Amino acid sequence: MRKRDQWLAAPLGAGLAAALLTGCGSEDGNAGGTGESVVMGMSDEVVSTDPASGYDPGSWIVFNNIFQSLMSFPKGSTIPQPDAADKCSFKDESSTVYQCTLKEGLKFSNGHDLTSEDVAYSFNRTLKINDKKGPASALLSSIKNIRTPDKLNVVFELKRSDATFPQKIASGAGSIVDHQEYSADKLRTDGKAVGSGVYKLDSYDEKQAKFSVNKDYKGSAVVQNRGVTMKFFHGEQAALKDAVQKGDIDLAYRGLAMKDIADLDAAAGKHDLKVVEGTSAEVQHLVFNTKDPVVGKTGVRKAIAYLIDRSALVRDVYKRTAEPLYSIVPSGITGHKTSFYDTYGDRPQQDKAAAALSSAGIKDKVKLTLWATPVRYGPGTVPEFQEIAKQLNKSGLFEADVKSVPLEEYEQGIAAGKYGVYVKGWVPDYPDPDNFTAPFFGEDNVVSNNYESKEITSRILATAANGSRPSTVGDFAKVQNTVAQDVPLLPLWQGKQYAVASERISGLQWTLDASTVFRFWEISKSAKG
Repeated sequence: MRKRDQWLAAPLGAGLAAALLTGCGSEDGNAGGTGESVVMGMSDEVVSTDPASGYDPGSWIVFNNIFQSLMSFPKGSTIPQPDAADKCSFKDESSTVYQCTLKEGLKFSNGHDLTSEDVAYSFNRTLKINDKKGPASALLSSIKNIRTPDKLNVVFELKRSDATFPQKIASGAGSIVDHQEYSADKLRTDGKAVGSGVYKLDSYDEKQAKFSVNKDYKGSAVVQNRGVTMKFFHGEQAALKDAVQKGDIDLAYRGLAMKDIADLDAAAGKHDLKVVEGTSAEVQHLVFNTKDPVVGKTGVRKAIAYLIDRSALVRDVYKRTAEPLYSIVPSGITGHKTSFYDTYGDRPQQDKAAAALSSAGIKDKVKLTLWATPVRYGPGTVPEFQEIAKQLNKSGLFEADVKSVPLEEYEQGIAAGKYGVYVKGWVPDYPDPDNFTAPFFGEDNVVSNNYESKEITSRILATAANGSRPSTVGDFAKVQNTVAQDVPLLPLWQGKQYAVASERISGLQWTLDASTVFRFWEISKSAKG
């Protein structure tokens, strides 16, 4: 095993981004692939193969490889570029009219032509179905109307200014489906999919999904393999580790236990495996229900903020496979500011925690239950919450315990307002500070904690109209500072991406960047020596 490959995928300058784009390949790609077929294992679930429903990391891996979007994120870049489109741009200064012109000659994997009708149909379908497990309300709610002047042009009329619209449609939410293959008002449930992306889905069941190279794909990707098989381990981390060690799979991605990654990395030279590390903007928060009789008091929330030792969490629970997070906007994203570090420090401060409780009129120990779910936000979640409870109790100010329930019960409990303190993880849809703020505040937010702040929502709306993302830094800084003062949630950690792979596998560095796009086509497998 060679030492761990570490790749930092910070946003690229325009010149370097252009250079990378130039190296992507010809317009027609490489339909046959150049290497052997690759077998990967994953313990995450794939919720759906229908892009109107799946809004989870596992499903988006499927979408990013079998569907095209108008825009996409090139490898190593957080700036979206045309994909199925030849060009896209806003047609007005208010960022409310967005037009794309499609490449000519696009086809779906079934041979049908891809036209503007399919594009409009795909977005309208997702909005009409509005599946609770889908991206409609979170990413596409700004769409008011879609026009198709001709077969190559599509015009989006937006309800409000939305400078991040290009990034939203570059995500899995922008997947284009064949209007002849998908019902306008019902989800596809047969496990099949038809797209125009680099791969086509040959088969899908509970055990695995098989992908082959799409000969009709027209785009910039150069395919480095002849197909990919995804094997599903359904949360069985030990089985996933065993499979990659035995060579039953070529690589393991998403789902290895933190200890297993650390152990494999430490065993350099003892086996034919390597650990590849990449950047990630995945985050996890401790969420407070602001209407709860206990943590509804700001003083209680601030006391907890003074007592959490993030460094101990990432060291003892996550084996340094994550980094402490001190803001709702993670490191590597434009506008990141360490507001919680600046306000509460990075080590427990019992005296300040006691003062915060006293300011809330609390003299006795605070009884608290931390609610978690065992799989959805990673296998370290319950041990992490147990460590947090231990830290709080050590202060002598809290009497905290932990309860863990299955995901469905967990989500129902949050919706019903039964939990005072609970966990929420977030894998971004697109690498912009907007995606770490807008979904968490205002109506229909993803955390359901009853927190409202006109200061925050007004600034988020202001940034949505600003097409120059660097110039939004000031507004996002104020949002982060307000969250640190009010503490409706407490940032805990920012993840890293890892893949454990055979030495025969290369190209993983181009699949583990801040865009969160796992690009099958970049992975190659050399022949046995």
